[in-house]
Amino acid sequence: MDPDPAPSALAQAFDGASTAFAIFDRRAQRVWANRAYRAAVDGPAGAAIAGPLDEVVRRTLAEGRAAATSVSARDDGTTFEIEARPVADPGGGPTLALVEVRDVTERLSEQRRARLFYESYLSSTNAIEITDRHGILVDVNPAFERIYGYRRSECVGRKPNLVRSRATPPEVYADLWAALLDPARGFWSGEIVNRDRWGRERPVFLTITAIQNDRGETTHYLGVAVDLAERREWERRTAHGDKLASLGQLAAGVAHEINTPLSTVLLVTESLRRRTDDPAARARLDTIARQVEVAAVIVRGLLDFAARREPKIAPVDLVATARDAVAFVRGKESSDVEIVEEYPAAGLVVEGDRGEIMQVLTNLLKNAYEAMQGRGRIAVTVRTGDAGAELEVADSGPGIPAEVLPHLFEPFFTTKPEGEGTGLGLAICHGIMQSMHGRITARNGPGGGAVFRLLFPLPPSLGNGSSG
Repeated sequence: MDPDPAPSALAQAFDGASTAFAIFDRRAQRVWANRAYRAAVDGPAGAAIAGPLDEVVRRTLAEGRAAATSVSARDDGTTFEIEARPVADPGGGPTLALVEVRDVTERLSEQRRARLFYESYLSSTNAIEITDRHGILVDVNPAFERIYGYRRSECVGRKPNLVRSRATPPEVYADLWAALLDPARGFWSGEIVNRDRWGRERPVFLTITAIQNDRGETTHYLGVAVDLAERREWERRTAHGDKLASLGQLAAGVAHEINTPLSTVLLVTESLRRRTDDPAARARLDTIARQVEVAAVIVRGLLDFAARREPKIAPVDLVATARDAVAFVRGKESSDVEIVEEYPAAGLVVEGDRGEIMQVLTNLLKNAYEAMQGRGRIAVTVRTGDAGAELEVADSGPGIPAEVLPHLFEPFFTTKPEGEGTGLGLAICHGIMQSMHGRITARNGPGGGAVFRLLFPLPPSLGNGSSG
């Protein structure tokens, strides 16, 4: 029971309030409390509140100004906010402290949910955009900036057609808005193609939801786009691998079937050549023999292509392997080609098959020599990149025609004159890199010439040198 009752007017004003109020005298003793205060503080929460409450009251009385704190009163997360303010004693006595205790659990819960949502919005790997009811962007998250290349400041105040691509038919957008404006639906989802600030197509799975207020009125739209570019790349690479495997089986069968008649033709040709002294006949037989040799080279290429073995994965120093491949090719090709090498000083360890890597690199170097017709410059670079280790071979040749680039790693595709290439070299390189969980890419350099890049995964448990 409180020592002294509070003035009746004050009691009547505060006793029925839903907020908990109490008055403390100069000695920090409670002299009055309303029903809400007694229910809150004298109940199960009292023990947890007592210490912080006493501190706040004493600080207010000592300093003559308001003080506040918050305290979690129970294990269930119930949180109270305590505030004390100095007030004059109506009876003319020393200053009193008016204490207010508020249960802020629900408010904090809402704040936590809002904070969690916003943190999720910022850290999501999907592009998220928020527009007003007129379709004007009011915010985009960092993933939107990363995927499309536009800064948030460039997006806010504009419409989402900033990233619209002509690859998406207009009727898709018509269906989208019909769904969003339909009160019975209020959302749309589907696959569309957008474009980033550099003009590159970005396939995405887009979901847009209408956000409504308490009156059922649409105030904003929330769009979430899942970037499908990486998935499409994996699908393309898987399909290419399946295609290589099927062609490998076919090639093995064809090669074995062709080898026997080729051997027979060559034997008969040599037999006829020994039996005649006629120069014209011998010339024709020599032509037959040369063509048989060309066919034999193609058959050997088919067998090499078909006989893909599982690589022996082990730690490999990419720098040492690159140096050995360059030294091997340099001794067999034109001396009019300058090879410039750039490597990290400490080396760079990757996971792979050293012999297979040598085969790929030797093939790329020989192709560069051929493209430059034995005269020019080749740059061989090893470095660490965002996705792992990179080995790049860039030449100063004529480059790769735009129509050729998409087909470069397809089996039997070649730009060489008839009889000079099988079209299997780069296809084999692609298969080797894929079997080592790596990649091979090709592009034209900014100053001309072809650039081939080999990407290798880095061993997680091994330290690697850096290219700086």
